[in-house]
Amino acid sequence: MSLLGNLIWLIFGGFFVFVGYIAGGIALCVTIIGIPWGFQCFKLAIFALFPFGSETRSDGCEGSSLNLVMNIIWLIFGGIFVALNHLVWGLFLSVTIIGLPFGIQHFKMMRLAFTPFGREIYDVEDY
Repeated sequence: MSLLGNLIWLIFGGFFVFVGYIAGGIALCVTIIGIPWGFQCFKLAIFALFPFGSETRSDGCEGSSLNLVMNIIWLIFGGIFVALNHLVWGLFLSVTIIGLPFGIQHFKMMRLAFTPFGREIYDVEDY
């Protein structure tokens, strides 16, 4: 089921979400200061490429002070807008029964987009 969901996701907009995160990650990595946030954009891009069958979890360092500071900077300089974007698309897609699974994937991405530092992506089948 996750393979079919990921294929439909990629065809109907998931690829554009992936490309957007890759472009943002490259733009952030061009500057030396933005490299840590660029890597988080790449993490979001991987999650946006195949969201069905994937989840996020704490990597054990979620409560560290460095991750807290990096997440606060992330939120101030654009993370809140990324999370709100996923919230709006999730609500929009959840209006119909057909779009509900895709809305749920946007809600999962919203959680990662809100605080990407200290979280990792894993396959549900492997866990």
